[in-house]
Amino acid sequence: MEQVVAVGTQFMREVNAGAILRRLRTETSMSVSALAKAVGLSRQAVTRSLNALVAEGLVEFGSLDRDSSRAGRPAQLVRFRAEAGYVLGLSISPQDLRMAVSDLAGTVVATDAVQLGGGSGGEPVGSSGEQVVETLLSTVARTLDSAGITTGDLWFASVGTPGIVDPATGIIRLIPSMPGLAGDILRRRMKDALDCPVYLDNDVKLATQGERWRGAERREDSLVMVHWGERVGAGIVLNGELYRGASNDAGDVGFLDLFAATPPEPRHPHGLGPFEDWVGGAEIVRLARAAADRAGDDAFRARLEAAGERAFDAVLDAVVDGTPSALDAIDVVAGRFAKGVAAIRAILDPRLVVIGGPLARCGETLLAAVRRHLSEQPLDQPALEVSTLQDDAVVHGALRHSLDELERTRFDPVRSGRQEAR
Repeated sequence: MEQVVAVGTQFMREVNAGAILRRLRTETSMSVSALAKAVGLSRQAVTRSLNALVAEGLVEFGSLDRDSSRAGRPAQLVRFRAEAGYVLGLSISPQDLRMAVSDLAGTVVATDAVQLGGGSGGEPVGSSGEQVVETLLSTVARTLDSAGITTGDLWFASVGTPGIVDPATGIIRLIPSMPGLAGDILRRRMKDALDCPVYLDNDVKLATQGERWRGAERREDSLVMVHWGERVGAGIVLNGELYRGASNDAGDVGFLDLFAATPPEPRHPHGLGPFEDWVGGAEIVRLARAAADRAGDDAFRARLEAAGERAFDAVLDAVVDGTPSALDAIDVVAGRFAKGVAAIRAILDPRLVVIGGPLARCGETLLAAVRRHLSEQPLDQPALEVSTLQDDAVVHGALRHSLDELERTRFDPVRSGRQEAR
């Protein structure tokens, strides 16, 4: 087991300060004496560290604790200044941009969302990389300004995008649904515009972190979160850690080929994999139209035609409303999706599979259909739930990653020292 030895008083003070910060960040405020007892240090050592943290703007001494029952002079309270800095979380998809800003305690102080357009089979509005980045940067600037925050107040920014992303370099290696963002254009432009580190990762991987953080307080150490929408991908948690695989694209279940009969040629301009071609948004719309034709449901068919590029959203709304033709389409894709869940179960045997993305809107209706089809499988199947965060899971995962990076690099000298030594 690796052992950390504090060599020199400076490192010892940093270790003490890190322990104090970690404790203060979990409390509204504490007295110096209570803090010393909680971290196992002398009052003098805690006071020295607090004075240094006050100078950095991370801690402040507050009012006296007049509610205390102890005799004598009331103790002075101290608190972590969560407002000393902010982190940014961003989600990019062909349909929209979503963002949130939180303080250093993870409290969200500003949000925004901008539609890019697009839909089942449609190109996003302003689909060139430059146009998307310009929209993103203007949205960030507007949201920060509305919250009274400057780029100088940002300590870290994390971004989730579709496709295969190298998180070490911020280069998007493959992004079929938004090809204009391939390469380093996004990270480069954001680093030029923001006065903080910028991190890029696959959206589903960040969504999985968000779901574990704020999605019904899920802490399972064996979890698969499947983002189900236009495309299909999964985030995998094994033994409590996000599993990325040898090529950093573990969980790309959209490329599963589980069916003997496949379409004679690709039906989608963005190169869907075989599985998402069978269960994704474009297929759901196609099945809903076919069901409406069989039922002679002219009203639903007209509703889909009027929705245009938003036909996928119209089908999902119709599922929630209980429209029979939409329910028929969902039942078909639920049977196909169940085969993907069964494959995941056979290989990983997770405790829980969470369905996120647009299909999560269908709630218990979708779960009941998938569970019914899974009941035909010979193996016991994992628990199945829908995401409580839905489209916001990526943004919350991006915020969580930003806070984790600050924990590693600024609030924990032991961990950051280990990282630098490697």
